[in-house]
Amino acid sequence: MERMNSLAPSTCINHQTDCDVESETVSEAGDIGDRTLHTSSDFTPENGVVSIPGDQKLQPSPVALSSISIGKPSAQLVTSRYSNGKGGPEHIKEHDKGLPNILDYVSCMIHLAAFGILGVLTRYLLQKLFGPDGAGVTSDHTILYLDLPSNMVGSFLMGWFGVVFKGHISRVSEHLTIAITTGYLGSLTTFSGWNQKMVELSVAGHWLFSVLGFIIGLFLVGFSIIFGIETAKGFKWLISRLKMRSRTGSCNAEISRKVHSYKRQLAVMAVCLVMLGFLWGLSSTLVRSEFKHGHSGAEPWLACLVGPLGVWIRWFLARLNGRGVGRARLLIWIPFGTLIANVSAACVMSALATVKKSANTWKCDTIVTGIQFGLLGCLSTVSTFASEFNAMRESMQPWRAYAYAMITICVSFCFGILIFCMPVWQMSLA
Repeated sequence: MERMNSLAPSTCINHQTDCDVESETVSEAGDIGDRTLHTSSDFTPENGVVSIPGDQKLQPSPVALSSISIGKPSAQLVTSRYSNGKGGPEHIKEHDKGLPNILDYVSCMIHLAAFGILGVLTRYLLQKLFGPDGAGVTSDHTILYLDLPSNMVGSFLMGWFGVVFKGHISRVSEHLTIAITTGYLGSLTTFSGWNQKMVELSVAGHWLFSVLGFIIGLFLVGFSIIFGIETAKGFKWLISRLKMRSRTGSCNAEISRKVHSYKRQLAVMAVCLVMLGFLWGLSSTLVRSEFKHGHSGAEPWLACLVGPLGVWIRWFLARLNGRGVGRARLLIWIPFGTLIANVSAACVMSALATVKKSANTWKCDTIVTGIQFGLLGCLSTVSTFASEFNAMRESMQPWRAYAYAMITICVSFCFGILIFCMPVWQMSLA
């Protein structure tokens, strides 16, 4: 009996450590912003196992695991725990001399901007394909809002490239991982557009449609990322069963494809810079042309110009994920970076909607719609939200997923209603 009592405190401490690590992990399931640049993709823990090149895995001790955070491995710990043979830390340092810190940041920003514009264009095409001018599946006046297809597609792809194959892409290029998940998929999906449509439905008196729009939308987005994860796992299993390459050959090929050297990273940055310059140049030309002829078709091109700013802001805000509140790191399981990005974008979206409604001119409509679709559409995200929701749902405390969803939706909707209806209330009081 005394022996059991003596073991009780250590058991509680280990359990508390596991809970803290899991809380931080689910909070960082989507993105950790520019903190990603300070981590090494060669030492990415998966399920508590530290991976090193050559597919060799060792299980760290509980003390070592509690001293680091998942997703932010300590180079000192890895160096002290692994041998200095081939494939060890020293071998990596010799071949992993990439860009300087400033150029590394610039390269990441260029990646985010270029892929963010591609996400904006894809979202616009999906709107046209499924909207009233296309298949007629979605509309501004039903619970199937215009951005629902892009949110579902983006969440599905997040299951592939943001969950299952994220580690494989990171081994090739960490910037490519950020560009696909944060840049492209984050811009392909939008929470602020979803929230604004539900706000407008409720203001029009369709409260039931608004509630159902949130419930059905959350269900479809949640199912989309689950379907994406399951199909990606099935595809991964199929590839492994085919045994197209030997294990050693595959590993060597994977390492050789890694964009780790200065010249390779500089070449990739140059390609992305050319692509970004082309997209921005084309967008600015078409915006001037549309405004010159008095057309309202400048909205998607204006969105391409301002969209990267929203991506950058969201990427910097993501550093708040997994940090918690205060020194005690309270509510560490809540991804505050994603939450702030979605809520703030929803609030600004409602404010601009009131401006557009009061001005009621084609120029104001075009400019405001372009900012809403581009800047705010890229600032808010559903794919990252779905990734975090799914990680919480599969954790030891699944209730957190629904609490996080309720906090995001309720706060955004309430502030959206207040901002959108404020001019009407002021006029009625006057």
